[in-house]
Amino acid sequence: MSLFLDAIAWIFAPRQWQGSGTLGELLLQHLAYSAASVAIAVVIAVPLGWAIGHTGKGREVAVAVAGVARAVPSFGLLLLLVLLMGVLRKPEAAVITFVLLAIPSLLAGAYSGLEAIDRRVIDAARAVGMTQWQILWRVEVPLGLPLLIGGLRSAVLQVVATVTIAAYIGLGGLGQPIIAGLNLRSFDQVLGGAILVALLALLLDALLALAQRAAVPTGLRAGRADRGASARRRTVPATSS
Repeated sequence: MSLFLDAIAWIFAPRQWQGSGTLGELLLQHLAYSAASVAIAVVIAVPLGWAIGHTGKGREVAVAVAGVARAVPSFGLLLLLVLLMGVLRKPEAAVITFVLLAIPSLLAGAYSGLEAIDRRVIDAARAVGMTQWQILWRVEVPLGLPLLIGGLRSAVLQVVATVTIAAYIGLGGLGQPIIAGLNLRSFDQVLGGAILVALLALLLDALLALAQRAAVPTGLRAGRADRGASARRRTVPATSS
């Protein structure tokens, strides 16, 4: 308990927020690496996932590639890329590492969102004369959006947690106080940095959870509410007898 209180005191100490290398600057660096990596991963994975989900082709290859990407240790990959690309390209090596980390979750969210749609809905859209593009953009993408945002939540959590290793190669971020604290055996600093990373991840996850909830089409929410009300009406007489 004392260590936790010491960590809280370390976070709110004025020296952590004044001058250069403050926690505010490290937080911005952490967010910048996370946002850039997830944005690049979205550009790569989402169109590919939609293509797989719409056509039903290439799913096995995507699952295999995603499995391999998940199995690669991020820290080892980061060090390997720094050695291959050179110390002057450490930021690029870090972003590539985090992009590869984010792609599997986004890819799975994109194609599983389209695969989860009832085929009768697609057949109905085709029956009223919609083209393949109209079916994709007006039917499949809106209905698959909640699962895609679920994949985005997973990707963001993984990237925000892993960006801490960027500090090992001198790129800053909230991993900086953790690594510096370990070297100095200043465990309140280590725990303080870990708390900040956890709070940042939880905050972003909460925001994306709200976005995922809002992404459910209004018609689906109304349908679920009607089915729930009908089920309750059928249950009440049965339980009362």
